[in-house]
Amino acid sequence: MLSIILAAGKGTRMKSKTPKPLHKVGGMSLLEHALATAADVKTGKSVVVVGPAMDEVAAVAQLHSAEVSVFVQSEQRGTGDAVMAAREALLANAGSDVLVLFCDTPLLRPATLKKMRDALDDGAHIVVLGFEAVDPSGYGRVLRDTSGAVTAIREHRDASTEELAVCLCNGGVMAFRCPDLVGILDRISDDNAKNEIYLTDAIEIALSDGLQVKAVICAEEEVMGINDRRQLAQAEAVFQDLARQDAMANGATLIAPETVWLSFDTKIGQDVTIEPNVFFGPGVEVEDGVTIRANCHFEGAKIGAGATVGPFARLRPGAVLGEDVHIGNFVEVKNVEMGKGAKANHLSYLGDGQVGAGANIGAGTIFCNYDGARKHRTQVGAGAFVGSNSSLVAPVTIGEGAYVGSGSAVSKDVPPDALAVERSDQRNILGWAKKQRAKMAPEKP
Repeated sequence: MLSIILAAGKGTRMKSKTPKPLHKVGGMSLLEHALATAADVKTGKSVVVVGPAMDEVAAVAQLHSAEVSVFVQSEQRGTGDAVMAAREALLANAGSDVLVLFCDTPLLRPATLKKMRDALDDGAHIVVLGFEAVDPSGYGRVLRDTSGAVTAIREHRDASTEELAVCLCNGGVMAFRCPDLVGILDRISDDNAKNEIYLTDAIEIALSDGLQVKAVICAEEEVMGINDRRQLAQAEAVFQDLARQDAMANGATLIAPETVWLSFDTKIGQDVTIEPNVFFGPGVEVEDGVTIRANCHFEGAKIGAGATVGPFARLRPGAVLGEDVHIGNFVEVKNVEMGKGAKANHLSYLGDGQVGAGANIGAGTIFCNYDGARKHRTQVGAGAFVGSNSSLVAPVTIGEGAYVGSGSAVSKDVPPDALAVERSDQRNILGWAKKQRAKMAPEKP
């Protein structure tokens, strides 16, 4: 099966410098959602049709997979014209099934496309995806005869009063197993209210050739189109609800599900407890038995089994927490691997380095990883103890079992089992405070 993904729309209603196909739902662009859905049903080769000057969209498509080809629809002349922009691919894959998808319907489920392929296997030459609309205004109508076979899809502007009473609407997605699909598409006329070439007109042409057309019906939310920011937010809400349900169905406890935000690739194990107001960016994996306290933000991180994180913790890309690690309030971890049982419970920044098993990072500790030009690494050995309010100036190594005294600025390696102390000697000036208060006392009127 050849999948053709239509992504040539300008998206002017998005009011954005970012092309519509690159806006995101669940942390992944609309275009990548379509490509991933096609891959899930094993369509094989994919084609993306873009508009002129959409090089950024083309680049994302080709970065997604080397198997993706990109074609340009030079003029916005309708869906049929968009598909024919990929004529070269259609001819090169003559005899293959063809699936036409839209990049702005990110909620479409692979199981629905599987039903469409099954309908092709059951004798259909064309399968259209329809949905029962709560409000069908503006949608094309799927017209069927008394046996349920599809007879046409009529655009809203071209529909009669009787046809407008039909609530089965066109979801846009179509699958083809036609002897000469290119020949059918070449015969589509632009004789309609908008003078466009509608892909849906292929149905009546196919029927006149004696071919069969069937409909598969899905939930309306699956084919929810995105044309503006409001609809983008609606799609995000649906995506999040489905992702939360999936997480809970697989054994996670979400105390306030509506406040937890997940990404397309978030992986959450069993017996994980997630408190309110937690955000999962792309690339996060949470193993079994983890507790995530409230108000945390994660991206590109792995949290090992039995770990406890938060509240108010931030894990950035490259953070890898081993089994039973504790990351506490207002701790930020970036590109640091923490061994089993290591702890950083309060008010710390750990950036670029490694913390050994069982090590303790005291409150207020900073990994000083940036010298103004380059990043450097900090190594803290297993069982080491770093006292509160310490600055570890990278590159530096704290040996296994070593201690760093509170308030130290460590810029030299500390041997294993040694104590490092770097701070000025304390002087107590007796009576100084009393004299100072007397000097500062307000004068009497």
